[in-house]
Amino acid sequence: MTATELALLFVAGVGAGLIGAVAGLASLFSYPALLAVGLPATTANVTNTVCMLFLGAGAVSGSRPELRGAGPQVRRWVVPALLGGATGAGLLLVTPEGGFERIVPFLVAAAAVLLLVPPRPAATRRPGPAVALGVFGIAIYGGYFGAAAGVLMLALLASLPGATLLRANALKNVLTLAANTVAAVGFALLGQVAWAAVPALALGLLIGGRLGPVVARRLPTRALRTGIAVAGLALAGYLFVDAWF
Repeated sequence: MTATELALLFVAGVGAGLIGAVAGLASLFSYPALLAVGLPATTANVTNTVCMLFLGAGAVSGSRPELRGAGPQVRRWVVPALLGGATGAGLLLVTPEGGFERIVPFLVAAAAVLLLVPPRPAATRRPGPAVALGVFGIAIYGGYFGAAAGVLMLALLASLPGATLLRANALKNVLTLAANTVAAVGFALLGQVAWAAVPALALGLLIGGRLGPVVARRLPTRALRTGIAVAGLALAGYLFVDAWF
C-alpha cells in the first residue's frame, strides 16, 4: 500500500473510532475507506471486523466510568454476544455475502427512530430473555456483515427501562467488542484479511475509540440522541441506495 492510502486509512480510522464509540456507526467511515484503497467487498468486510477489535479496546477503556456497577448486565449478555458473533462469522465464511444487504437499511432506520423515543422509567424486574435474544441476533449480523451493528445494539440497550444513553453506549461497546473478538479470530484464521491495511486503520480506530466516550460525556443527552438518530437515518438511506439501485 502507498503512504497516501495508509494515511487515508489512519484518518478514516480516527473518525470511525470517534463516531463508533459514541454512536455505533464506525463502518460509515472505515468500510468505505477500505473499499477506496482497492479491497474487494468481502475482504474489506473481513478486514474491517478484525480492525474493530482496536475500536472496541479503546472504547471500553474510555467507558470505564459508565461501566461501574454494570457487571451483572455484562455477564448476562456477553455470552449471547459471543455466540452471535461466532455464528455470524461462520455464516460469512460458508455462504456468499449479500443476504443481509437488502434488509439492513430498514433495520438501521428502525434503530435510528427507536433512539428518538424517550427512555422509560426504571423497572423493578430485570430484563427478560428477549433482550438476550436481541443481543444474539444483532451479534450474528455484526459477525456476518457488521455495518451499523453498533447502532442496532445501542438502540436495543437504550430502549430498556431506566437506561441512560451513556450507560447503554458503554454496554454497547463491551458487547460489540465481544462479538467482534470471536468473529475476528475466525476471520484471522480462515478468512482473507488484508493485513497490510490493518496497522494504519487499527491505530486510528484505537485512538478514536479511546476519545469517543470522553466526547460523549460533554454533549447534551438529547442532542446526542438526535444526532445519532439523524446519522443513522442518513446511513440507512445510503445503504438503501447501495443495495437496491
